[in-house]
Amino acid sequence: MEIIRSQRKIAAEPDVTPTLSLYRSAPSLEVRLEDFELFALDRLRVLKGISDGLSRGKKPDEMEKLVSELWRTHMRHQNASEVINKDIISHFVLRLVYCRTEDLRKWFLSIETILFRHRFRLESFDAQRMLMGEFNLPYKALSNAEFENVKDKLNQVARSINQPLPTGMLVGMKVPFEEVPDLVAGRRVFMLKGYAYVAMNQVVSLVVTQFRSHLSKALVLTNRKWTSTIREQERDRLTPIVEALSTMYLGPDYSQPKEFAEISIKDIDIVANSSFPLCMRHLFEKLREEHHLKHGGRMQLGLFLKGVGLKLDDALAFWKAEFSQKVGSERFDKEYAYAIRHNYGKEGKRTDYTPYSCQKIITSTPAVGDHHGCPYRHFGEQNLRAALGKMGVGGRAMDDILEKVQNRHYQLACTLTFEAVHASSCDTGINHPNQYFSESQKIFQSKNPPTT
Repeated sequence: MEIIRSQRKIAAEPDVTPTLSLYRSAPSLEVRLEDFELFALDRLRVLKGISDGLSRGKKPDEMEKLVSELWRTHMRHQNASEVINKDIISHFVLRLVYCRTEDLRKWFLSIETILFRHRFRLESFDAQRMLMGEFNLPYKALSNAEFENVKDKLNQVARSINQPLPTGMLVGMKVPFEEVPDLVAGRRVFMLKGYAYVAMNQVVSLVVTQFRSHLSKALVLTNRKWTSTIREQERDRLTPIVEALSTMYLGPDYSQPKEFAEISIKDIDIVANSSFPLCMRHLFEKLREEHHLKHGGRMQLGLFLKGVGLKLDDALAFWKAEFSQKVGSERFDKEYAYAIRHNYGKEGKRTDYTPYSCQKIITSTPAVGDHHGCPYRHFGEQNLRAALGKMGVGGRAMDDILEKVQNRHYQLACTLTFEAVHASSCDTGINHPNQYFSESQKIFQSKNPPTT
């Protein structure tokens, strides 16, 4: 797949209208650099939406609806003939992004397999058979005589799993049993002499197993190519994009406050107690306690405060009031004030810096003495229990949060914390500390409307 900067369009192959690719090999397509990133971001929104739905325990029928909505929303293209190209390109870009570590490969493999299963099941019978043919699967069609010999056994299996009774058309094949391990484990097929007799409405299991096996091997091979050649060859162009995509925040921009115009120094302790997420609440408390934060903590908390509406003059006064108790006013003016002005775009490149997203905070690596990062990831269980208890979380909610932490669903743990503290659901999930603050303030103000 060659990446170019020109405006050339990729023409769809004439008279070919498949809706699902097996992604067996990278296409020989010319891709604009802009599309390289934008297509990948759209697919990433689909994959992360699926992952969030799973972690929230959605039922199978709910997941089917969710996946369809995600695909329909994010994988459209203004040119209908480009939809298939967008699908293929975005898959291979993210394969490059997620091949780089074992954890990334595991996540991508799992979610892409779920997406493939869903899309395969929506294909027509003829399309499914065509895809199976591309895989060159080791199946054997049943003769009429063979079907008659095993029909009674097949009927027993169908009744046990509440499936329609099979006919010669519905039982399309027999396959080596090791090719359909999930069907065998669930006792959903009849087995005889090493073969599993698979109904056409179960054939998705066979195809998905092959797809997962192929993608797993492909990710390992892609990683080898990435580390040996691609990363260095593309270090000035594609490498920065690839390395950023796996941790990129996909939600709203919180560089400027939107719903709430500003917070003042006199109100900051009140809103910290009512509306700060745990990561910012912890930093705020440590700043009040120690009158100092290291660079990582200053950046994480400082940009958050900027995003929730603390104006530059108030920010300088706030940080100076704390730091001067430990380092003195003169040293604060010399060593720390510039960085605060810089975050507000008043020094250096005049960049309007954006508050950190959950993903960026979760993937940070605080050292000894640091207080930034994600408490759900970086705290021990005892410290996390104590911190959540101070927020008023307890009982079943505490257990549910700790369970999510153990399963490494840190953002979902934060979402459950939000719901416990505010006694209100948050179906969108928490993806950004400033989102937590904004949603909290909406609830708080709805319960305590300003008096006129």
